[in-house]
Amino acid sequence: MNRNNFTSESVTCGHPDKICDQIADRILDALLEQDPQSYVACEVTCTTDAVHIFGEVTTKAEVDYAGLARRVIGEIGYTEPNRGFDAETCRIKVDLHEQSPDIARGIERRSEAERINTGAGDQGILFGYACKETVNRMPLPIELAHALAKRLELVRRSNELQYLLPDGKTQVTVEYDGQDRPCRVAAVIVSSQHREGVDIHTLRDDILGHVILPTIPSALIDKDTQFFINPTGRFVMGGPAADSGVTGRKSISDTYGGCARHGGGSFSGKDASKVDRSGAYLARYIAKNIVAADLADRCEVQLAYAIGLAEPVSFRIDTFGTERLKKDDIYDAVLHTVDMRPMAIMEKFGLMNPIFSRVSCYGHFGSNAADMPWERTDLQLPV
Repeated sequence: MNRNNFTSESVTCGHPDKICDQIADRILDALLEQDPQSYVACEVTCTTDAVHIFGEVTTKAEVDYAGLARRVIGEIGYTEPNRGFDAETCRIKVDLHEQSPDIARGIERRSEAERINTGAGDQGILFGYACKETVNRMPLPIELAHALAKRLELVRRSNELQYLLPDGKTQVTVEYDGQDRPCRVAAVIVSSQHREGVDIHTLRDDILGHVILPTIPSALIDKDTQFFINPTGRFVMGGPAADSGVTGRKSISDTYGGCARHGGGSFSGKDASKVDRSGAYLARYIAKNIVAADLADRCEVQLAYAIGLAEPVSFRIDTFGTERLKKDDIYDAVLHTVDMRPMAIMEKFGLMNPIFSRVSCYGHFGSNAADMPWERTDLQLPV
């Protein structure tokens, strides 16, 4: 029988890239809380003892950007001085300015009647994906990688493993059988930042017993499953003191772990007038509902938009030969049922509400986003 492996990764909330995503999304939510009509394109970088917040914001809200960033950094767990990065002493530079009037032309309408036809805030290529590998219609490798990263954070925050520090990464390799069904976990990698003086053998035993085995289903582990825990043997220096961070650099782990194509746009710090966000959420909603309705076992949806235009310039469905109806029938049913205009997406999912910080870490889809509106399976297709 032919067998093949697929691998996905996740990171903890203390990873430098995720620090930036969380700051950007907290700023977005704070602006939307005061002014739901805010237009936001906020980027963040971090490095040793420094954070830079920059981008374009058009809003009536007033937010203490630096103060909010410090709160986020402290909540993550960077509170100890003399470690190269902490909430109280790091330098924070803010360079936010108003959105370009040339961009604004595409999203501003003169009357309330025209509001639903508000154009996309930028061009964009978006993909959504769903499959039957897990109850949340997500690929198994990314769901397991996220679950491990969340568990790693939990045992740190609860002091179950008191010597752990905020930075960390996980990776899971799943083996599939000849029918592309997951049959076992072939390899697990967990790397966690830790305090000085921790015995590596103790750390490896603890992470195996407190993180990996409680998370990975025992039926997927066998005698040949490989575990790699802090493979270099030392991970004391971590976070922005060891590696710079940037918003949007974990787009693959934010989505489907590489199991589906990706259009290149990221989520964090962007309001939903940007189809990088709203269009990707709709594409996931369509794909998940097709699979949930048992119309196909796997589904990938592509949407593409032009700046200033409300309707997508292209829409594609791929069911990889797993469809139970003709693909053209599924396509037509979706096309005649789903309003794909950006403002319609925003209204359907409530995307002018301050909800985005909930999914800054551990994935925008699947179990981590189970209560988010784009994860609902309430689409009634006339098929």
